[in-house]
Amino acid sequence: MNELSGLSRLRFLPAFLWAVALIALWEIASWLLLEVLQVPMAQSKLPYIHEIVSTFGQYGNTLANEGWVTLTNAALGFALGAAAGASLAVLMSASKWMERLAFPYAVASQMVPILGLAPIVYGIVRDEQAARIIIAAYITFFPVSLNMLRGLRSAHPYALELMHSYAAKPWTIYWKLRFPASLPGLFSGLKIAAPLAVTGAILVELMGAQHGIGVIMLRNLYYGPSHTYMFWSTVIVGALLGVLSYLIIGWIERLAAPWQPEFRSKGGGR
Repeated sequence: MNELSGLSRLRFLPAFLWAVALIALWEIASWLLLEVLQVPMAQSKLPYIHEIVSTFGQYGNTLANEGWVTLTNAALGFALGAAAGASLAVLMSASKWMERLAFPYAVASQMVPILGLAPIVYGIVRDEQAARIIIAAYITFFPVSLNMLRGLRSAHPYALELMHSYAAKPWTIYWKLRFPASLPGLFSGLKIAAPLAVTGAILVELMGAQHGIGVIMLRNLYYGPSHTYMFWSTVIVGALLGVLSYLIIGWIERLAAPWQPEFRSKGGGR
């Protein structure tokens, strides 16, 4: 057990050393720009990392509360978009006619730039929470639908023939064969969409919401150099929310589909 623990620590050692080296180089570059070269607005371009950490210590509660607002709204939209995308994938896999009817419109819906759609949605619903949920769902819908459709069709033909030979009902085939086969594809779509849903929620907050990490980000951007470190803190929080959402989906995938090779080689779902 001790040997395994030691090997695990050694595996993360290179990443740790790279992180330390990167932070040191960043701090040195910040010092050169700000103190030696005295580049205008250097504090905004390459801020001190230790000052950002200090800002987290001072305003951690505010950042955590506003980040939680963003994350919960993004999660609601993500759940709705995932449910809608998975449902459409099932319908399209069951009916070629449905696929020919729905798939072109699903693709066309993604041609609308999210930067242009967000203010339109916010202007129509006039509710910051509803707008965040709608945009997060919109972003989630397509990658989930596309990847799950591929997964549903990835069931082995011999397995399908065997199910048909036993006169299995369509819902049994889906539940016992197609749906398990679709899980890797489904989670691929979910892992793509989860960070994007957070980004969509933050984008709506930039349009004039009252709460959320995007609101704090926008306010401190307007204040300029005097609030540089708070602005960078909100950017980091937004990035961390995206990483957190990705990790949560990855953890759920490990529990739901532990038979995949990347998990099986590491001990399955344990």
